[in-house]
Amino acid sequence: MLFYMKRGNKMGQGAIFLCALLWSTSGLFIKLVDWHPLVIAGSRSFLAALVLLGVRMFRTSRTAGPAFAPAFYTIMAGFAYAATMITFVVANKHTASANAILLQYSAPIWAALLGWVIAKEQPHWEHWGALVCMAGGMLLFFKDGLAGGGFFGDSLAIFSGICFGANSVFMRMIKDGDPADGMLLSHIFTALFSIPFFFIYPPALSADPVLAIVFMGIIQIGVASLLFAYGIKRVTAIQAMLTATIEPVMNPVWVLLVTAERPSFSALVGGGIIIAAVAASSLIGRRRAAGFSVP
Repeated sequence: MLFYMKRGNKMGQGAIFLCALLWSTSGLFIKLVDWHPLVIAGSRSFLAALVLLGVRMFRTSRTAGPAFAPAFYTIMAGFAYAATMITFVVANKHTASANAILLQYSAPIWAALLGWVIAKEQPHWEHWGALVCMAGGMLLFFKDGLAGGGFFGDSLAIFSGICFGANSVFMRMIKDGDPADGMLLSHIFTALFSIPFFFIYPPALSADPVLAIVFMGIIQIGVASLLFAYGIKRVTAIQAMLTATIEPVMNPVWVLLVTAERPSFSALVGGGIIIAAVAASSLIGRRRAAGFSVP
């Protein structure tokens, strides 16, 4: 039994890590698409919904699974992640991008608090320690970008972080259903919300932006949503959010590889602190799940 618990926890953290890596490419690809942000959000969510719906239909046909009848927590997870995506995109238009991603990644704090209250998952000392290290690391990481923000954009980014944390908690609360249904609903909600913007800001269709949208929709958030749904059933909400903080660390790495834009020394130090905090918290949590004595 301990072997399967340890294996499940390890695979869950691995799935969240891969999901975060895919999420981290969004900033680069969004820059390559000269469309309105909500048109981009709606387009990629539409494709992601098709991917998730196709996977669900395939599973249902092979296992005679239940019809799509989302329960309360599934619907709440869908609304929470849709709100996360929509508010984060809008926040990027009304504040500095560093402000937006830093404030959104207050999500682990909200996941810890909401998970404690709603899911009764009391954080352990390594989670609180990782949160403190993560906060310090992200201040260093984005020190050069924390300027030029607007109150409206900053407020939206904070709200996006609350929604992101809430989504992870609601996904954990889906006991009898499939967390992937929550992700499916989130993309359906996002696509529906964006429909008016296609008429107000019609996108210019050409090969480069269309290919970028296809990648983002199918791989960057489609496959990532499946990975997140798989991982969240195997790790706590706070551990999922801590592992997902790899996303803002990797964001500038992709930019460096493509544009040769180099992060500052403080960003490198901050990123190292975040990675070390997440790794240490994950290792301690894995030992606890395996039954080893942890202070």
